[in-house]
Amino acid sequence: MVTMALYNLKGGVGKTAATINLAYLAAQEGYKTLIWDLDPQGSSSFYLNVQANIKNETQKILQNEIELGAAIQPSSYENLDIIPADISARYADILLNEMKQSKKKIASLLTTVKKEYDIVFLDCPPGISILHDAIFAGVDWVIMPNIPTTLSIRSYESVMQYCKENAIDANKFKCFFSMVDHRKNLHHEVMNEFYKDKIFFKNYIPYLSDVEKMGVQEAPLETFAASSYAAQCYRDLWKEIANTCIE
Repeated sequence: MVTMALYNLKGGVGKTAATINLAYLAAQEGYKTLIWDLDPQGSSSFYLNVQANIKNETQKILQNEIELGAAIQPSSYENLDIIPADISARYADILLNEMKQSKKKIASLLTTVKKEYDIVFLDCPPGISILHDAIFAGVDWVIMPNIPTTLSIRSYESVMQYCKENAIDANKFKCFFSMVDHRKNLHHEVMNEFYKDKIFFKNYIPYLSDVEKMGVQEAPLETFAASSYAAQCYRDLWKEIANTCIE
């Protein structure tokens, strides 16, 4: 089982859209795929039209009151399941702070489903916290979408510095550019500069309305705009990620 966390220090960088589209593409290729929505906003859950069946489900998972597998629900797509988020996810840091060996918690929970799934995607809330320490320690890869702007790149550099200062393996971090606007020279300049570093994938996601329509359709791009340029970009990105992180 390969585990990937879609993460960024900043919000609003296309993390959840990437989670849904990449997971859908993995599932369509025959990988038994699971999304674990850890963001209290529950956007991945919304896109797949799935809600938690148990009150305070995320909290109860972290407290071992229910097993991780008991929270899994099927989506309407073959090979794609989800553990939906609820508002109790906002307590994750408090709960982990009270635990011994909290950094091992996410890894321990994921181990319980390793026989059932080929790939697990974690849709993570923004920030750097105790929860994120457990995520960084518990997954194989951390995939970071970055908008090619000064503040977004600054957040990327802050995360890299945090890894250095806290003995976190930075080699598991891979990045791609998201919400790229070709009309802006700054976007081109930033991308050209950071492509020199092999941490960034060559494929990127443009800023296009089809991606925003996912919220209206409550569905992955492939299901309603498969012929669009945006969908092609996600296919290209997934191929590059799969070649790097799976094969």
